Amino acid sequence: MLRVPPVPAVSLDGRPSPQQAVANFLVVVRRVEPVAEQTCRAANPALNCDYQIVVDDDLRQPPNAFQTVGRLGRPIIVLTIGLIAEARNQDELAFILGHEAAHHVAGHLARQRASAARGAELLGSRIAERGGNAAAIRIAQRAGAELGALVFSKDFELEADRIGTVIALRSGFDPVRGAAYFTLIEDPGNVFLRTHPPNAARIETVRRTVAELR
Repeated sequence: MLRVPPVPAVSLDGRPSPQQAVANFLVVVRRVEPVAEQTCRAANPALNCDYQIVVDDDLRQPPNAFQTVGRLGRPIIVLTIGLIAEARNQDELAFILGHEAAHHVAGHLARQRASAARGAELLGSRIAERGGNAAAIRIAQRAGAELGALVFSKDFELEADRIGTVIALRSGFDPVRGAAYFTLIEDPGNVFLRTHPPNAARIETVRRTVAELR
């Protein structure tokens, strides 16, 4: 059973009341989770597709959502209470949840780790070939791992936006309206080595995906 922690009794301008925010979240989880699991199993039957959705009730945490993996490869999606309170409607929550579920469907964590390992090996080898000592090689390996993890991060986000759009749409929500959440957050722009692509590119990806599905 999903346990939702108490929401602070403070209404934010342009946001739903705390009670409505919790109600929105429960509706979204009930409708999106089974579709995400079906999408996951269809993509890779060998994956553990039993999603666990967790709410971080630390009020000090900023609005955020992320996907990780627990024991036995179980996918875990974490949403902060701040994000649940900030989302203006069910469509925004559904798109966010679908996006995070999509990271697991596409195997992004494993692919990111592999890219990080290749980056560490490549840069470490270069320093070793140039006569670097053990400390210099370790520093190079750490830097290479960080760079390697960032190489495909923007592509991963756009791929998750595409798959997340499909999940949200199949769950009965409007992904285009949901992607309007990007207008609430800082635009990373098209800056080299940023982890996320520009918000405009993400919104366009959602619109294009919906057009292809209809």
